[in-house]
Amino acid sequence: MKKTYLLLVAVMAAHCLFAQDKVFQTFKDRWIINTHSVETLPKHKLDARIAHRFSDLAGTAGGWETFYGLENAMDVSFGAEYGIRDDLTVGFGRSKGAGRLRQLLNASLKYKAIAQSADGSPVTLAIVGMTSISTAKKSEDPSSLTYFEQFPHRMVHHGSVLIARKFSEKLSLQASGGITHRNVVPTGEENNIVHVGLAARLQITRTLGLIGDFALPFINEAQNAPKHYAPVGIGFEFDTGGHVFQLNFTNATGLMPTDYIPYTLSNWGDGQFRIGFTISRIFNL
Repeated sequence: MKKTYLLLVAVMAAHCLFAQDKVFQTFKDRWIINTHSVETLPKHKLDARIAHRFSDLAGTAGGWETFYGLENAMDVSFGAEYGIRDDLTVGFGRSKGAGRLRQLLNASLKYKAIAQSADGSPVTLAIVGMTSISTAKKSEDPSSLTYFEQFPHRMVHHGSVLIARKFSEKLSLQASGGITHRNVVPTGEENNIVHVGLAARLQITRTLGLIGDFALPFINEAQNAPKHYAPVGIGFEFDTGGHVFQLNFTNATGLMPTDYIPYTLSNWGDGQFRIGFTISRIFNL
């Protein structure tokens, strides 16, 4: 009996030591700018989120006439994410949409399969799945993308694998790859879009971080169609303790990967980038 008790104590002590070796907060938030991060919410935590993206800051559609894009909203999102387990987060929300499909209901699921630790895995790996459903009014034009001949034509699906490493208390890097599937597409375009991406976070002060992300979609350009561009974002992240506030600049117009991966038509070089912000507030349930 004594040996069994000592064995249980040893197992519990080993488990505690192993848990202390885990690396926490590779990123401060579940999102970087446009891209999901590897972070999941702790169990029974609710993250209420508001995100806003304005119009072009410069270029022909920006400048003083639109107060540098602040008078117009390209996309707005309201939603929440909930930690079912420490390694499993579910999300649901509504976004205006900025691509060919608008008025989007968005549902997501993220699973952290591997966590970085001092004596174990050198990286954190997470898997993300998302579905967006357009609730826009059906068009009467059969050639329109919003004709919605069938209900699945309202849907766009996205999946990606995220791999990140926290190199120090100041620097974290992430690589990603995934696929976005549209059930209906403009003439000449493909249903599936494969993409790769990079993201980084640099801690500047105790409460301020510099963040950035980049995605490269491999899109088959249709003849006479607008040119697609790689979504690029850079921004600042403020951790107030109670919530995370993010101020960013990006050429992506949509907020969700089901929107900006297929439909980023803005070019940084032409001044077609915009100010955006995100407010994240976590509650204990």
